[in-house]
Amino acid sequence: MTLLGLMQDRPLLIADLLHYAATYHGDREIVSRSVEGPITRQGYAEAEQRAKKLVKTLLRFGIKDSDRIATLAWSTARHFELFYAVSGMGAVLNTVNPRLFDEQIAYIINHAENRVLFFETSFLEIVERLAPRLPMVERYVVMTDRAHMPSSSSLELACYEDLLAAEDADYDWPLFDERKAASLCYTSGTTGHPKGVLYSHRSTVIHAMAAAQNGAFGISPSDAIMPIAPMYHANSWGLPYIAPMCGAKLVLPGPGMDAQSIQELIESEGVSFTCAVPTVFTTLFQYLEQTGKRIDSLKRAMIGGSAVPRAMADKLFHSYGVKVLQLWGMTELSPLGTIATPTPRVEELPAPLREDILSKQGRVQFGLEIKVLDADGHEVPRDGVTSGELWVRGPWVASGYFRHDQPVLDADGWFPTGDVVAIDEFGYIRITDRAKDVIKSGGEWISSIDLENLAVGHPAVKMAAVVGVFHPKWEERPLMVVVPKDGATVTEREILDYLSDKVAKWWLPDAVVITDDMPLTATGKYRKTELRDRYRDYLTTHKASAGA
Repeated sequence: MTLLGLMQDRPLLIADLLHYAATYHGDREIVSRSVEGPITRQGYAEAEQRAKKLVKTLLRFGIKDSDRIATLAWSTARHFELFYAVSGMGAVLNTVNPRLFDEQIAYIINHAENRVLFFETSFLEIVERLAPRLPMVERYVVMTDRAHMPSSSSLELACYEDLLAAEDADYDWPLFDERKAASLCYTSGTTGHPKGVLYSHRSTVIHAMAAAQNGAFGISPSDAIMPIAPMYHANSWGLPYIAPMCGAKLVLPGPGMDAQSIQELIESEGVSFTCAVPTVFTTLFQYLEQTGKRIDSLKRAMIGGSAVPRAMADKLFHSYGVKVLQLWGMTELSPLGTIATPTPRVEELPAPLREDILSKQGRVQFGLEIKVLDADGHEVPRDGVTSGELWVRGPWVASGYFRHDQPVLDADGWFPTGDVVAIDEFGYIRITDRAKDVIKSGGEWISSIDLENLAVGHPAVKMAAVVGVFHPKWEERPLMVVVPKDGATVTEREILDYLSDKVAKWWLPDAVVITDDMPLTATGKYRKTELRDRYRDYLTTHKASAGA
């Protein structure tokens, strides 16, 4: 007979994160740049009171258990309140990326069957345009006050602040099964319809606890953290949950995602920790260099979404004193997969080797398992060189997609990430490519990511993307698309000369296209499907004599 432990069985629920912060860090600030312009400030205690008023508003709307509520919103204090009110009452928050195409936004809102849509005034035009195509949305709420409500609209709109003013905060967070759905984020895939990742309360809280550890994000009550990664992008990588759990100051940039606005908030609010995709730091560098301004309070920057160029990490540390934490993750992983923090064994290595290891995408935290398999399904050696496809499993990994019947996991519960990696003897992985992006030339593999990271080390290069395009002899050869820095010029020959002593000759791109038109996804990644389509026949039409 199994002997059970005599311990209380309390569910892990999202509302408890905010309630803890309100109780023990009640005056710790949530600072937010509002859409209306001014910076707002409130403590966690006030945020919980407002979230409870919002719950009573939703109850008055007739929202029931597991109903879906959509947002089209920036990273703001009101959006933060929705994170806790909707999930805390037992409904499901669907954060929709406003930078997607109309067809994708409409698909997501309809697929999720959202009953209410909360949106910032910035997105009124989108909402009015799409409303006739959203038959399941019953109410539209503008996330603003009465003074900034639209003067006219084709829709019946409710005012967020008016709704809260009509309610009191007499509400107790309910207890329910921790496996209940809490939030719904759709992948930003470049092909096909977006797919919904349905997080649970349990997965969200466990992810926050794992990510906050010293061996991962290392968040403490003394930190002021600013997630530049938007709240509609994998829930700002979990930081809206981690900040209250740790009692840290939370700085929300709102619509101010330009380099000047980011720099101003970092300095004025003493931001010590931030997270973003690499393209954010590319533009921030340019602004800092042009103005001579600083980001001296910033101590750590977590960078993910795509591989971080070594030159970017070196520049942040040596020029600005910012330690870079490389993150690899996915929406399907909540999103933490691996993070490049040191172990004692790595710390003891000679500096060049230690820096090389910490420039990789990192190691797993407790709770997550990984394996790297070759084409025959065998695990690759941990030599840091041999590549294979990365598989993961754990309590914050998706087991499937919302309203999607096709199986996702293998028979043992492993999730295929689609990333090609090499893993070293210390357990650190290096992303060499997406399985769909790796270039196979004459039977040999070429890493597009390695070429991109080297190219952005050139002083005149702002962005560089590499794709495989048709070649009559080698089947596929690398083509590089380069966007120069503002005011800079660079030629194809200069790029190839710069790369010539850094990679094998047969890795060198057969062509370099200089342009100011780099297609990006809604989350700031290179849209390689579009680049492949655009330049598919480039080598035969523009470079007929090109070869390896």
